[in-house]
Amino acid sequence: MRPIFRIFLFVIATTVVADCADYRSDGSPTGPRVHASNQPDASRKDEESKWGPWSAPINLGAVVNSADSDSHPAISKNGLSLYISSHRGGNFDIWVSHRLGVDQPWQTPVRLGDAINTAAVELAPNLSLDGRTLYFHRNPGPCGAADIFVSHRQNPDDDSGWETATALPCGTVNSALPDAGPTIFEDHPHQTTVLYFTRQVTPGPSGFDIFVDTLQSDGSWGVASVVPELTSPLRDTRTTISRDGKEMFISSGRTGGFGSEDIWISTRASTTEVWGTPVNAGPIINSTAFDGAPALSFDGRSLYFFSERTGPDANGVMPFGLRDLYVSTRARLGDDAAEAPDELRTSIPKSSLTHRP
Repeated sequence: MRPIFRIFLFVIATTVVADCADYRSDGSPTGPRVHASNQPDASRKDEESKWGPWSAPINLGAVVNSADSDSHPAISKNGLSLYISSHRGGNFDIWVSHRLGVDQPWQTPVRLGDAINTAAVELAPNLSLDGRTLYFHRNPGPCGAADIFVSHRQNPDDDSGWETATALPCGTVNSALPDAGPTIFEDHPHQTTVLYFTRQVTPGPSGFDIFVDTLQSDGSWGVASVVPELTSPLRDTRTTISRDGKEMFISSGRTGGFGSEDIWISTRASTTEVWGTPVNAGPIINSTAFDGAPALSFDGRSLYFFSERTGPDANGVMPFGLRDLYVSTRARLGDDAAEAPDELRTSIPKSSLTHRP
């Protein structure tokens, strides 16, 4: 056997990683399994990266947004599937839009089937890295006013393949209080799966705090606990986490913001450290209106979120509904390319940038 062929086989053998679901003792799936790897999920360059400023947010256009409320985005690992919560059908359901490439336009969103959506309210979708596990919350749920649900599918490209969603256990993740806005983080170097979500611990709009739970080795969930360093006296809700687990974006109404609710950023040195004090993402991303439910792309370059802003975006496009979806991008300093992939200009056809009456 030639030496170069031996090297090729060795590389293939050491880099293939299977992604599948963990199961409880009764055979029911609970979450994605995180495998050990000799190489970290994010490259050394990613870990040491410094980012440029966020660009002015761009409205995703009339194809993705509707004349109703569109919110709570979730972007797939490959950047080709955008899951959203939309009221366009007369009820808040989960929809998905696809595109053929990161420089291609988003296609018309399609409502996920009855395995996911019901007569209740379904909000805040969040997808595992392998695309086979979907988390979201439903109101009402079996444990409290709102509960976190999970669904699985075998084929990550089959939108009709989702199994009937089931609620995560009462008394661990879900409680008698409203539990909502799940964000799954797969910490591959430490072989752990962590779930962040928001719980309304006291009545009223300011009663939401951020909680965390960890998937156990037997496939069950532990008992969720509050994350004190991310909690404020005001409303703290939806989160999104960078793939290396060192940067978190939070939707929060805490003091010091620009609008009724803003997007804030917390960082930490490693996934074993506590989160730092959140810092406002600034007036480029945030407006004087409600800005929330951030979703960070896998490469860390694009931030999707919804906003109730009433003015035009950087392209002069006016909002289409009460809540619209927006995207902002940033460049990694030191990249060979002078700019990050400019999806703000290439993924939204001009025909979709017309204000809808």
